[in-house]
Parts: sequence; structure tokens; C-alpha cells
Amino acid sequence: MIRRTLREWEYLPVSASAGEDGVTRDQADRLLAAARGTSLGGADGERILVDGGRRLRAQQVVGILVADGVILEILPKIDAETATTRANLVHMLSAVYDLEIVAGPSTDLGWQSQDLLDILIRLFCDKLAAVLRRGLPRAYLRREGDLGALRGRLDVIRQCTVLAASPQRLACRYEDLDPDIALNRVLKATLTHLVGLARASETRRRLGELLFVYDEVAITARAALPWNEIVLDRTNASWREVLDFARLLLGNRFQTTSAGTARGFALLFEMNTLFEEFVGRSVRRALAGSGALVSLQGPRRHALVDLTRQTPVFATRPDIVVTRDDRPVAILDTKWKRLTGEIDDRRRGVGQGDIYQMMAYAQVYGCRDLMLVYPHHAGLPAPAGRLADFGIVDRDGARLTLLSLDLTALSTVRDQLRNALMRTACPAAAE
Repeated sequence: MIRRTLREWEYLPVSASAGEDGVTRDQADRLLAAARGTSLGGADGERILVDGGRRLRAQQVVGILVADGVILEILPKIDAETATTRANLVHMLSAVYDLEIVAGPSTDLGWQSQDLLDILIRLFCDKLAAVLRRGLPRAYLRREGDLGALRGRLDVIRQCTVLAASPQRLACRYEDLDPDIALNRVLKATLTHLVGLARASETRRRLGELLFVYDEVAITARAALPWNEIVLDRTNASWREVLDFARLLLGNRFQTTSAGTARGFALLFEMNTLFEEFVGRSVRRALAGSGALVSLQGPRRHALVDLTRQTPVFATRPDIVVTRDDRPVAILDTKWKRLTGEIDDRRRGVGQGDIYQMMAYAQVYGCRDLMLVYPHHAGLPAPAGRLADFGIVDRDGARLTLLSLDLTALSTVRDQLRNALMRTACPAAAE
């Protein structure tokens, strides 16, 4: 099994010998087949990989793509070393999926030598092992059985019919404290699935040890997992995070694909969506306790009214809306793309359609402070933060800001956003 790592938009050479950095044509075809088999790949898989003949090009999707004999890891295009980028991607996922992961490049998780999938599996094992120290969850389940001694209540009807000629057997109905419950079935299915994906021997060993704990739990097909039967309350609330982690690893983004004789697996994330959700949750944390309300993907308002039917049409839905006293005071839209310097392009690479969209938000929401949020990179001449402010014509006092976030140290993102928004969202605190 060979492993290759790319950043977004980078190329993977395809040749007869593969070499140290590339793949063979057969391996490339298997990766392309795995990409086509995922929902994120589109009909031809080109939202993940584009086949250029002598090379494959990664697109704006990150994560892991596994095909027979080859693992392709695609990382975000962030100005950082590979190990730091892996760690930052894991932290972005933990923020979006509400997973408490305290781990940085210095933590012994193999950021440099392990790929993203093995790191996530090891983190899942750590989380599961920690909660299992309190014991395997069990619940009283109703049972029926023909036993040699009475247990629970006697099933009189069955005793007098089916067992009428076998008085030495008693038809019993009873409750048994059993680990074979919905929560444990989901977690065992997760462990079973991950065993086939882990590469590192230490990771496989840990999965095997955890599976041994679930020996009394039935094996359930992934499609038949009883998600809706899981009930979390104050007695088992500590399992919520592990369950969320399992949902990430077994959810819609984690796909088993098959195409012909090739088999593959994918754990993939569309970076535009991941960046939007990460920034939105970071804004919410940055403004916590300030009195401002942060709404993600809403509230929805319409840009036009059909005068014939008197019905609203053309709904708008900003990525992030900050409201104070029931009035929108800031609207943010995130864009996972690289800006250019002002010398190279007076517009700094900002799309004209994005400007029109923000102007529409200013009109529809009556908001005076709007921001387009981008990832910062070393090619920009200015440090991360407010790169430029523009006044909106005929909108007295309305302003559009280009904001870049330094993602090489995610622990600082909350402060970066707080500094950018405090003047607008919390004017009293900014004075």
C-alpha cells in the first residue's frame, strides 16, 4: 500500500513506474473510480480529482481517498508544514463536529508520519477508551425463553400450549441487564469498519482491544444501524462526544464505494463548506457573552416581491448574520479562495458576483457592515486582518470589508474575529 499526499489544486504524477511521488496508470484509475463512487465527486468524480492523462489534479475537496493499493491524502492549501496542516484540519473538524480534541503538532499522534485517517482513528480510540473506563453501557432488555427454572414471570399461554407436554421447561418472560443495546451496536460497527482501514499496526492493535470489549454486542450492518433508538440522558451523556465522532466516521461523508473490481473508501470534506462552518462557529464563540446573536445560514429574507401574486421571491441566506437588538449589525460571507495583492489586481481577486451579493444583503437586511472572509496566505503583502474597506455607493455609511484569517494557528482565530467584529457587534466594549 503506497501513500501519497497533495494539497488542494496540486498535481499527482502518473507514469509507468510511479516513482517516489506519483502513481501508476492503474493506481490512478482506481483512485478515479473511488472518487466517482462518492457523493462529493459528482457524476465523473471531477469535483475531487481531474484526470489530465500524465497527472491527476486535486480539487477543492480535502480528506482521504483509499483505493486498492494506494491511499491519497488531500490537505488544505494552508501556509504551514504538512504536520501542522494535518493538525489544523483535525482541529477544524473538531470545531465543526463539536469534538473536544486537545492535540497539536507536538502531541504524539504521528502528525508527520501518519495520514489523516489513521490520526482520526487513533483519536476515536482515545475517546472511546476514556469513556469505557467507567464501564460498558448496559440496559434492561425484555427476554423470553424456555428455562429449567422460573425467571421473571411465567408465560401462561405458552406454558399451557407449546410446553404442555414438557413440564420440565418453563416459559419465562424476564428482563436482563444486557450490553447489546443500540449505542453499543453503533460503536461496534464503527470499530469493525475501521479495522479494515487502519494502516498502522499500533492503531489496529488498539482497535482489536476495543472490539474485544464489545464481544457480547451483536454485529449490525452499517445500513441497519439503530441510530434512532439511541437515547442519551444525564446517565450516559458522557457518550455523546464519542457518538458524534462515530457519526463523523460512519456518516454520509464516510463512504464505501465500489466500481467493477476496484474497492475504495473516502473520508472527504468540501473545503468551502468546512471553512464556512468553522468560521461561523468561531464567530459564535468569539462573541459569546457580548449580547450579540450569531445566526448561521440565515435568517432568510427575500430580495423581490412578485407584484402579480404578491409573494416574496429570490430568497437570500447569508453565511453568518450578527444581530443586536433585533437588528442585523454585521453580515459575513466566507470564501475559500486565495486573494491576490493590490499590485497584481486592483480588485484583489474578489469575484464581481460576490460584490453584487453583498450589496444585495446590505439592501435586503438594512445592514451597514459587511465582510467577505478569506484564508490568509504568505503571498498577500499585508498581515492577516482587515485588508481593505470599501464604501458602498448610495448606501450612506455602508461598508464592505475584506478580512483574511491566519489559519496556521487556529487557536488565534477566535481573537482575530473578535478584533474584527468588536467595533460593530459590541460598540460599547470597543470604546
